[in-house]
Amino acid sequence: MILETIVTTMDPGGVINFAPMGVEWGEETIVLKPFLETTTFRNLSQSRAAVVNLTDDAMLFAQGAISSPQFPSLPATVVRGAVLEAACSWRELEVQAIDATPPRARIDARVVHRGSRREFIGFNRARHAVLEAAILATRTHLLPAEQIREEYARLQVIVDKTAGPREREAMDLLTQYVRNR
Repeated sequence: MILETIVTTMDPGGVINFAPMGVEWGEETIVLKPFLETTTFRNLSQSRAAVVNLTDDAMLFAQGAISSPQFPSLPATVVRGAVLEAACSWRELEVQAIDATPPRARIDARVVHRGSRREFIGFNRARHAVLEAAILATRTHLLPAEQIREEYARLQVIVDKTAGPREREAMDLLTQYVRNR
């Protein structure tokens, strides 16, 4: 099963990278599949540690998909890393194996610590729509513009019907980004 998360990694200088990423979820092992040219891959290769954060804040996925934001965070407990302050829960990971076959690596990581800050409220339809829009925003160079416009129109209807202010703001941010591409 793939879960959408915010993965945090740290470079040798202590700079934190926040990256939305679908991961293959397991209780003892989590598989990350970053593209080889990403900061996440470089950091994982060097530090061999990451934190997988579960959050219900769709805005973080939107911002992370189209920019390189810095979010409030706290130090991880076991690994050299950072826990997203907005995380409902998280898993601290130690890399066990890296397969760097292009275009995406396969990184098997062992869960070495679990933490929780608050209950995961979940995703209403608008949060899910924003998450899908964020994924589409990362694929503007791969998909035809007309296909993206059609999908955004469909997702906007869902946001208009079911969103709160945070989801509306996130969808507006993504829509502006896609229009400017």
